[in-house]
Parts: sequence; structure tokens; C-alpha cells
Amino acid sequence: MTGSNYSILLLKPQEIRDVIGMDTAIDLVEQGYAEASQFPIINAPRRRVHSRANVRISNFPGGIDGLGVIGSMSRGERVVHDHSANDQEYPYREHPVYLMWDATTAELKSIMIGEITEKRIGFSSLMALRTAATSGVGFRHLARKDSKVCGVFGSSGQALHKILALQNERKIETYKIYSRSADNREAFCKRMRELVDAEFIPMSETQQVIRGSDVVICATSSNVPVFDGNWLEPGQHVVTVVGSNSALVKGGWLQSGRRENDDETVRRADFIVTNWKESIESEKQAGVWDPIQQGVIGWDKIVELGDVAAGAHPGRTSDEQITYHANNNGTAAADLAIAHWVYEECKKMGRGQPILLPRPGDV
Repeated sequence: MTGSNYSILLLKPQEIRDVIGMDTAIDLVEQGYAEASQFPIINAPRRRVHSRANVRISNFPGGIDGLGVIGSMSRGERVVHDHSANDQEYPYREHPVYLMWDATTAELKSIMIGEITEKRIGFSSLMALRTAATSGVGFRHLARKDSKVCGVFGSSGQALHKILALQNERKIETYKIYSRSADNREAFCKRMRELVDAEFIPMSETQQVIRGSDVVICATSSNVPVFDGNWLEPGQHVVTVVGSNSALVKGGWLQSGRRENDDETVRRADFIVTNWKESIESEKQAGVWDPIQQGVIGWDKIVELGDVAAGAHPGRTSDEQITYHANNNGTAAADLAIAHWVYEECKKMGRGQPILLPRPGDV
């Protein structure tokens, strides 16, 4: 209508940090991926661009019809050009920015700036809530129902959130924590004992993390495999979070693609679940792409998380299977599912700043 205005809601970092819990986030991410499986053109793979001055911008376009939202999340960061061969380092990471449109009317609903955090924890590391909630969908469908023991590689925010996600889906009694730093793993166990009703044991030997575990979580900054796939045991569920990016190799930031898993892990897995198969090829994500190129596995071994969430693939079908979730990169199916729910809650709470805009064409 000519001459009319409409309002969008601007939400800032301090307004979105204490709104959502892990249980709700997992449910939302499951819905987002299931709908993406049923109507694939509403989502697209992550795209990244790099400047010569070591700045990387990541963009995640997509939407969830059932939530009435479509849009994107973008974030920027500096990449260290001469970091070590074994680890990643990012000296500056900017707030992510969410743009949300109404999936029916195309009207802009909200601009959200900042990291959406788990309401009990606050900020710990970049995209920790979304990444863990995505792993949580995997735990829901792929971990054995009677899982009691979990081995964890990593002692930072990503590991913390994945433990919260796993505990939401399975009543784990014992967590075995490995970090290369003895001080870090001791401090992490102390903190987790205050958050989760379970036993936390710091481990100095990597093989002991795998032995007897029902679930194995890799949540590190490593560029190289963190355990030997020969150590895996029947019935285990494994999740990794490192998703390589071929541009890091092309631009000289890395000598080879990042990966937390070795070839033996993908060979021994009964099947491999990825968030988005297309990203494996477009970004040459080394943990899965390299074994495919070397003939260790074929594409027929890989299924998408959305197909599992939607019931198109059965997930785990026996207690003897080794299942592997390559949580290879985020998508808007997860990002916008969480962001839109937070936006709706913030409206109810009276948070955010309404911004009045003229209708397009009225300026």
C-alpha cells in the first residue's frame, strides 16, 4: 500500500544470549534438517570468500517453511596465515548477523546481531550451540539407546556444548576427557561436574578415551586426525566437527585439508551421516572427500542428516553398527531454526528495537 510503513526488529548480542536451552535447540535443528530433506531448494550449502588480508566471510542461506522463515546468517573472521600445521587459530571473530524474511510475504522480519548462546552457559566458542544441537540430532538417531560411557577429545566450549547435547538425549554416566594440556582437561572436568550429573575423568592416553566408550565426541581445533580408527569398537557412535575448506589450502593457509578423523574411521563405519553432502565436494572437506578420492569409501556410504531426521533413512538399525556423524558444516536449516525461535521469544519478552521502514518504492 503506497505511503505505508512497516517495522522490523533489531536484536543485539546482549538481548539474545540467555533465551534458548539445548533441548529446544535440538528439536528445532531436527525440524530444520527434516524439512530441508523434504524440500531441498529452501537451503543451500555454506559459501565462503577470502580476502588477501586473511579475512574470511562465511554465508549460510536457507530457511524452514514450517517456521515461516527464510534468510541467511553471515559471519566474518581473520585467519592466521602462518599457523601451525596441527591447529587452527583465529585472532578475531566478528558477531554473526542473521537476516530473517517472512517465507510467505517476503517482508523483512528481523536483523539479529550476535552469538545465540545456551541460556545456562553463555558464550564459550563460535557457533557452539548450533553445532552441538546438530550433533544432538545425530545422538538422537544414531547413538545406542543404552549408551552410558562417552569419550571426549577436546576441553573447550565445543566439547562442553556437545556433552550438554548428548546428556539431553542419553543418560551418560561417565565421560572420559582428553586434552593435550593436563591443566585444561582437569579444569574442564571440574567445570562439567558442576553442570552435569555424571562422572568426569581426565585421560592422558588417547586410546583409553575410545576403549569401552559408547559415544566418541571429537570437538577440537585440530587439523589432523585425533585418534586411530583401528581402536573403534562395535556399537560406537562417533561425531567430529572439523569441516575442511579447500580455499584455506588454495590460499596458502593450510598445506592440506583439515580433518579430525582418519581413513580407517570412515572405512569401518557402517554408514556416514553428513549435514550436507554437496559441501563435501564443493569444499573438498578432507575427512570424507580424501577417502572418497582414494577409493577407501564410495558416495553410497554417505547419507544426509535431514534424511535421517525425516525418516527417509533409518539411522542406527543394530547395536553392533559403528555410526559416524561428520558434522561437516552448519547450514541455515539449523541457524535460522534457532534464530527464528529466539526472535519470537524476544518479541514476547519486549526485547529489541523496532525500526520503522517505508515500503519499497515509497522512498
